[in-house]
Amino acid sequence: MRHLPRLRRARRWPVAAALSLLTLALAAGCGNPAGVDGDLTDGWAAIGVPTGFTPAAETCHLANFATFGPRSTYEEVDCKLKHRTETVYVGTYPSPAAEASDPPAQDSAGARAAYKNCDAKTTAYVGGPWRTARLWIGVTQPTRAAWTGGARWYRCEVLVSSSVEDDGGLVQRVGSLRGALDEPASPLLLTCYNVLLDKDGKISTMPARECSAKHNAEFVGIWDAGNVGYPRTTEQWDKFHDGCRSRIASYVGVPDDDDLQFRAGVISLPGGNDVWELGDRGVRCYLWLDATTLTSSLKGKGGKAMPVQYQ
Repeated sequence: MRHLPRLRRARRWPVAAALSLLTLALAAGCGNPAGVDGDLTDGWAAIGVPTGFTPAAETCHLANFATFGPRSTYEEVDCKLKHRTETVYVGTYPSPAAEASDPPAQDSAGARAAYKNCDAKTTAYVGGPWRTARLWIGVTQPTRAAWTGGARWYRCEVLVSSSVEDDGGLVQRVGSLRGALDEPASPLLLTCYNVLLDKDGKISTMPARECSAKHNAEFVGIWDAGNVGYPRTTEQWDKFHDGCRSRIASYVGVPDDDDLQFRAGVISLPGGNDVWELGDRGVRCYLWLDATTLTSSLKGKGGKAMPVQYQ
């Protein structure tokens, strides 16, 4: 019978002996590279608590205005370069809005409070009441995902419109709007207009004109509608026209009496129903002389410049 070959057994080294050999090898020149101490428990910076994204105030942006501002579309640009919107202020929603599970809804108290604050902040930023110029403001909120992650900021945005009377569009501009209304001759200010009627006798358009050019209408100021509802009926519009007629009387320097309706027509221009829900009750007011052509402003010129016309 053949005998199977005897298997060799591997020699087992004691653990202590193996560690000793490793120590000798390191000591013989197989140590750590320069600058590495071999201690894995020191030299690691602590990782800070993660924080959410918060936008910066007094910055300009390439993106169009949006009600919700995701981080992915946030792109600041130097205001000296062409841009679309400008952030004048960044606030924080207070309680109880901050405790809600979602950003404030359009018709909520939190949304109205933010809009009111943005209204005041924008007026201070541009150097005058922004409604007297071709300006529009809006409030940008965090996305719902960012809100869930703890974001509670809101941005006060201002932009320039090509026309507030003819439903104009956003104008890309160069330069900041800070102090833009400080100068009385600012090109953004509302001035004079040439009102044109359609075949039904309704206003079809009212392009802006220099007051030294031929025109038949002029911006006279802002009337605060207070708690009056958004105008939909003839009776409601009459309240707005009465309010704006008072602004005409003050602007031109004529009595605010029953004869005022025979001196000039009136155009009352509130903001849209969306901003009305946010508490924007500022109504832009214009005098309108349909049968007269003017070549200068009527501000402070009195009854001789705008006489009563019974026919």
